[in-house]
Amino acid sequence: MTVYNGCIQVLLVEDNPGDVRLTKEALKEGKLLNQLTVVGDGVEALSFLRKQGIYADAPQPELILLDLNLPKKDGREVLAEIKADPNLRRIPVVVLTTSSSEEDILKIYDLHANCYITKPVDLEQFMGVVKSIEDFWVSVVKLPSHEAAK
Repeated sequence: MTVYNGCIQVLLVEDNPGDVRLTKEALKEGKLLNQLTVVGDGVEALSFLRKQGIYADAPQPELILLDLNLPKKDGREVLAEIKADPNLRRIPVVVLTTSSSEEDILKIYDLHANCYITKPVDLEQFMGVVKSIEDFWVSVVKLPSHEAAK
């Protein structure tokens, strides 16, 4: 993972404006500054990751926070395409969703998600979850740089 001046690139794929706002707030309070890009559906997420159209100059994220229930193309489809693409599959994908279905959990791990987290309903708990994601994936985990992955 490449950290530039305490910044990492995070892609949030989320269609719920309230969850977007809470995630932004939690990341702002974190120890590291993050460059957060938000896209609202699965098609837009894949365009961003593949640098297509208006996203031709988009930075490659070091971490993807992915909701499952998205318009146009759901999170399961997005995850499957990310993990099938040799240029994207090493980007950690954290599924952050309201579903606690055992079927969803099994399917997501079968698609090679890096972790599955059910969004807490409580505001304070939600903020804590986002902070713990940031702490773990930014401060604890060692990932290859984009240059080494090519």
